[in-house]
Amino acid sequence: MPDFLRPEQVKIRIRDLYKSFGPKLVLDGTNLEVAAGESLVIIGGSGTGKSVLLKHIIGLLRPDSGTVEVDGVAVERLGNREITEFRRKFGMSFQEGALFDSMTIWQNVAFPLQRLKKMSRGEIDERVKECLAMVRLEGVEEKLPSQLSGGMRRRVGFARAVAHSPEILLFDEPTTGLDPVTTALVDEVIVDLNDRLKTTTVTITHDMASAFRIGDRVAMINKGQIIASAPPEEFKRLEDPRVQQFIHGDAEGPLSDESGARTGPGRPATPSR
Repeated sequence: MPDFLRPEQVKIRIRDLYKSFGPKLVLDGTNLEVAAGESLVIIGGSGTGKSVLLKHIIGLLRPDSGTVEVDGVAVERLGNREITEFRRKFGMSFQEGALFDSMTIWQNVAFPLQRLKKMSRGEIDERVKECLAMVRLEGVEEKLPSQLSGGMRRRVGFARAVAHSPEILLFDEPTTGLDPVTTALVDEVIVDLNDRLKTTTVTITHDMASAFRIGDRVAMINKGQIIASAPPEEFKRLEDPRVQQFIHGDAEGPLSDESGARTGPGRPATPSR
C-alpha cells in the first residue's frame, strides 16, 4: 500500500493477523490495506492463506489475534446481529459460482434482493435484468444453472453478488478451470463492474494473466504474510525471487521447498517484525 495513503482513504485495514487451525499456522502476522474504490488482487500458492484472509474480511472467521477493520470498524468485535448487518456491505462470488441448482437464473440473482431489500416484484425483475445485462447475459432468466456453461455460471454469480448494490466485492478464484478465451471474458466483466459500480474489490487468484488484467494493485501472500505489493507493471519488475518464480511458474526456485503454510503453536508471544 502506498505510504502516502491517508487514513480516510482506507476501506479495509488488516493488522498483525494471526490464524491457526490446530498446529497449522496459516496467517502469520498478515498486514494489508485496501483503498476505497481500489481493485486489489491477492495471489499466492495453495495453502498460503488467500481464502482464509478473504473469510476474515467478511467475518466468516475470527482471528486468533490481530484485527480486520472495514470502514474503521473492527470486524472481530461485532456481535451476531451486528455482523449480519455488516455483511450487507459485501457481494461475494464463490468458486464455480455456487448457484442454487434447483432455482432458475432469475431466482438466483433475485435471492439477495428478496432477503435484503424491500422491493416489489416488478422492481426486483428490473434489477435482475439490469444485473444480468452488466455481466453480458441477457435473456437467460428462465434457464437453470445446468443449462449454462461454466463461464456463464460464474457471471451469474457476479450478477447475484452485485444485485443488492454492495460497497465491496470479493471474488474467490473467479477463473479457475476456465479456458483462456472465457477467462479473458470473465476478466473483462470484472473490470466493467469495477468501473461502473465504483466498488472496492478484492480478488484472489492463481492466474497471473487475470491478476494483471483486473488489478489496480497485486499483492502476494506467502507463508501467511504479504511479501510484495505493487501496481501490475511494477509488480512484474520486482526482484524478489519468490515473486518472479510465481509469475513465471518456474518449477525451480525458493517457493519449491516451501509448504505454503507453517506448522507451529499459533501466534508467537513476541512476533518478529
